[in-house]
Amino acid sequence: MYPPIEPYAQGMLEAGDGQHVYWETCGNPDGRPALVVHGGPGSGAGASWRRLFDPAAYRIVLFDQRGCGRSTPPASDPATDLSVNTTAHLLADMELLRVHLGIDRWLLCGASWGSSLALAYAQHHPGRVSALVLFSVVANTSREIEWVTRDIGRVFPQEWARFRDGVPEADRDGDLSAAYARLVDDPDPAVRERAARDWCDWEDVHVSLAGGYAPAPRFADPVFRYGFTRLVTHYFANRGFLPDGQLLRDAGRLAGIPGVLVQGRLDVSGPPDIAWLLTRDWPDARLEIVESGGHGGGHGISERVVAALDAFAATPGPAA
Repeated sequence: MYPPIEPYAQGMLEAGDGQHVYWETCGNPDGRPALVVHGGPGSGAGASWRRLFDPAAYRIVLFDQRGCGRSTPPASDPATDLSVNTTAHLLADMELLRVHLGIDRWLLCGASWGSSLALAYAQHHPGRVSALVLFSVVANTSREIEWVTRDIGRVFPQEWARFRDGVPEADRDGDLSAAYARLVDDPDPAVRERAARDWCDWEDVHVSLAGGYAPAPRFADPVFRYGFTRLVTHYFANRGFLPDGQLLRDAGRLAGIPGVLVQGRLDVSGPPDIAWLLTRDWPDARLEIVESGGHGGGHGISERVVAALDAFAATPGPAA
């Protein structure tokens, strides 16, 4: 990864609905535009994302999706209305940001939930996307959400039983993400805090199949933990606010957009079949499997992502 850098510009984009979306630009103001699409939902665009890009070659744009990071109002405030936080709203925010920054086309780099959002944007606005570099790829289908919240319990049975038992007994055979979404909106702060802790404990388990994983320190922060859980369960319970399977069915709309998909073989949170299915109908995409990789940037995945971004930087592309 490249050395740490700081933004040369930043601001708050007024996005309507009382929402203000944080953005920043780093690297070369005259370089190839690239947008970071972070995961979660609710993780925020941390500084480590900047280091994936050659700062001499790219105009790197980061933004915090509605409700998280430095965007306001925060989902960590129980009073924040999540009805105006949907995939359609996030796609509109991305387009508004592109216009605000005077960018014609940009490369999208996304991971996990961010890969879904990047795919949705590219399918809605294919003429605005010069390339896609995605890792830990997911499509937010009902099958995937059921896998993450229930079926993967076959791999981690004891931990999953604790996760399941965090919801009322009457909800344990139903949609667990929806049950947790109700708990984090409970009037009782103790109920909300317990639900956020239980959800994030499970989150730490199911991304940890690759060796050497340590619990994410961000979940030790109760404010982050609550806002993250509230957003993830909101999106999971609504299946990403997308028709089930749409991102896979519409993969053909990405024809003409070059893409690199980097996936860990040991990624049990986002198994490699989704990335493989996308490449069947997306002729310009290449799938790279990292045998020792899990979910996220470790075990050689970040290196592959950097290599893909370096390769795109060396090819002709939009400069504004």
